[in-house]
Amino acid sequence: MKEIILAQNAGFCFGVKRAVDEAIKIQKQESRKIYTLGPLIHNNDVVKFLEKNNIYSIDLENINTLNKDDVIVIRSHGVSKEVLDLLKQNQLKIMDATCPFVTNIQKKVNKYYKLGYTIIILGDANHPEVVGINGWCNNEAIISRNGEIEEEGFSKVCLVSQTTEKATNWERLLKNISTKAKEVLAFNTICAATDVRQKSTNKLSKEVDTMIVIGGKNSSNTTKLYQISKQNCNNTIHIENVNELPEKFINNNINKIGITAGASTPDWIIKEVIGIMNNTENIKNYDQLSLMNELDRRFVIGDEIEGEILSKTRDAIIVSLVGYKIDGVIPFNELTSNEDVESVLENLNVGDSIKAKVIKLQNSDGYVVLSRLEYEREEAYKELNELFNEGKTLNVKIKEASENGLVAYHKGVRIFIPASQIDVKFTKDKSQYINQILEVKLIDYSTEQPKKVIASRRVLLEVIKEAEEEKAWESLNVGDVINAEVKRFTSFGAFLDVNGIDGLLHLSQISWNHVKNIEDILKKGEFIEVKIIALDKENKKLSLSRKELLPKPWENVKEKYPEGSIVLGKVVRINDFGAFVELEPGVDGLVHISKISYNRISHPSEVLSVGEEVKAKILEVDEENKRVSLSIKDI
Repeated sequence: MKEIILAQNAGFCFGVKRAVDEAIKIQKQESRKIYTLGPLIHNNDVVKFLEKNNIYSIDLENINTLNKDDVIVIRSHGVSKEVLDLLKQNQLKIMDATCPFVTNIQKKVNKYYKLGYTIIILGDANHPEVVGINGWCNNEAIISRNGEIEEEGFSKVCLVSQTTEKATNWERLLKNISTKAKEVLAFNTICAATDVRQKSTNKLSKEVDTMIVIGGKNSSNTTKLYQISKQNCNNTIHIENVNELPEKFINNNINKIGITAGASTPDWIIKEVIGIMNNTENIKNYDQLSLMNELDRRFVIGDEIEGEILSKTRDAIIVSLVGYKIDGVIPFNELTSNEDVESVLENLNVGDSIKAKVIKLQNSDGYVVLSRLEYEREEAYKELNELFNEGKTLNVKIKEASENGLVAYHKGVRIFIPASQIDVKFTKDKSQYINQILEVKLIDYSTEQPKKVIASRRVLLEVIKEAEEEKAWESLNVGDVINAEVKRFTSFGAFLDVNGIDGLLHLSQISWNHVKNIEDILKKGEFIEVKIIALDKENKKLSLSRKELLPKPWENVKEKYPEGSIVLGKVVRINDFGAFVELEPGVDGLVHISKISYNRISHPSEVLSVGEEVKAKILEVDEENKRVSLSIKDI
């Protein structure tokens, strides 16, 4: 049984298909006979098909036979500036179907010719594409047929290529010119689709017994496919359509037959050849053949596609889209959310498969515009949804900060961290987190448009804090003396940090003396020794004392202050019934109003004032009740 293998890339390229589609579209719009300047493409069957649709080819020599406002379509090969001006002078209605790749070559040639560069074109001097390109540098370009250059002594040169040239010829031209010019500006303008066709043909022709190359006999790119096939497979034939297929290919049982087709070969001709040779059950790459039946298939914005990287330019990646007659382009700014675009590019190679999303159906160059970034974003949403449902964490880099919170991005997806979810404590300066990598957990994920992703760092810190507190509580016991940091003050005392736990130092536990102003004794941020006097692990309450570690002033007070002795003290409080005199910190004695003066007074303040130092006689010491009676008048 014969095995028929269709080349991975065969048939119409998007530039050719674009020209044919445009011509048919224009004819329908005009509803009259229209013309193409020369055959629209190098394929007789397509030319006949166009004539049936009232689209006729006309030579430049006969252009004067057309009437004003007649429609003339410029074919995909393009024309020179001189020809374009002539068509305008004749007041024809010009429809430009020049391949975008060719237009770019013309622009480059025109630009660098004006800048004084010698233009060198790799290609066939008689090919209409090369003739047209040369016309944009005043027909002064040097044409190199196979990459050979006889001329010497160039100052500066600009190299371009016919879109259907061989890569080997381009490499030969670069090598030859490198020693002949001081400055070389090289633009490899071989069409990526052409290169891919040649590579797939080269590969296939090495694996089969017979190769069939389908396409016009005067088609440059088809001829090159034939030459490549012939080098690898001696039994190679070139046919234009099914009518030229030899009888032996239809009836003989040849083991392996490879088929490829030039860029100007329509799909119906390829299918006719395959169909007459065998039924499609024995055709490899049948999926590709099936796609040929879908010429009216169109992309939709948001479609997810997978293609092969054809080339990398200065600002984009060109992608081959299997089954479509148009290639895709991924601009570098749509390549990745990764800040290091260069490293991403280094890991992408020609021939690699890449997935992306359609964001524009066609740009000015005829490409479908793709976004790898949008594909990554969609994948990131799926990943974040999974992380949310499973309660897992992720690391994010903070990009923005405001009063409301922080903003981070994960593979292009915006993640918001509210101010209340940044830390377990209030964060005033949120800008400190910019460019930091934080571990967060998703606390809200909405699939409704616009999608909303909310994350929290606080919930993770709370878990850590809770574990640390649990460990700290287990290590504490009543009576322990510890070092603690003064954190904040209240009207009833101070709160101290004890291994991450808040402990209360009540006003009454700061000193044996009466404390009027805490900040006269303690400072925020200082570390002091305190004693644990009460511990409630269940309700997480911790009571501390500083005065317990200070000397008790009432111990041995009778020995220190014998009754009948004279003592010097300071008036610290005055009330209606007398005045309190501090003998030492924590030990106050009362001078009753009757013991202040021999003169009659109605209030102690008539004689005494707070802060005043006075001498007094110790009348009585009650150590048990912590009372000392004093007399001033008895001195």
